[in-house]
Amino acid sequence: MIRFKLNGRPVEVESATNDTLLWAIRSKLDMTGTKYGCGLGQCGACTVLVNGKAERSCMLTMDFVEGKSITTIEGLEKDGILHPVQQAFIDHDAMQCGYCTSGMIMNACSFLNENPEPSTQEIIEGMEDNLCRCGTYNRVITAIEQAGKEMKGGVKL
Repeated sequence: MIRFKLNGRPVEVESATNDTLLWAIRSKLDMTGTKYGCGLGQCGACTVLVNGKAERSCMLTMDFVEGKSITTIEGLEKDGILHPVQQAFIDHDAMQCGYCTSGMIMNACSFLNENPEPSTQEIIEGMEDNLCRCGTYNRVITAIEQAGKEMKGGVKL
């Protein structure tokens, strides 16, 4: 039995220690906002926060997350209010098909927690490992710029 916090709540998952966190989140805990993309940790679709830092859930084994705090896209909204990054993605229509969006948002949250007032170039560099086949990169950058201004270093996960 693997125990950890998921979106602020304690959970227990029966799994092999080498099962991936992505598998557990989607199959055992019914949190389907985190997507399976490449399965190799290269596209970013499966990004979640582990103790506040962006991690590729397809590459994390369950034994790694024992006792840690995991936040998925479903855990960002608080009391019906979207996280500033979620709202900025909506405001700037920073998605087309939407498949990469949750991973982009999770990476952006981690990035802005580390660098609350990034330049455009820093955003580009911070997000370069999240792939979007639809090509919404300019809108993603604008959304992250807006979210950073709204957060002003104040929203931490």
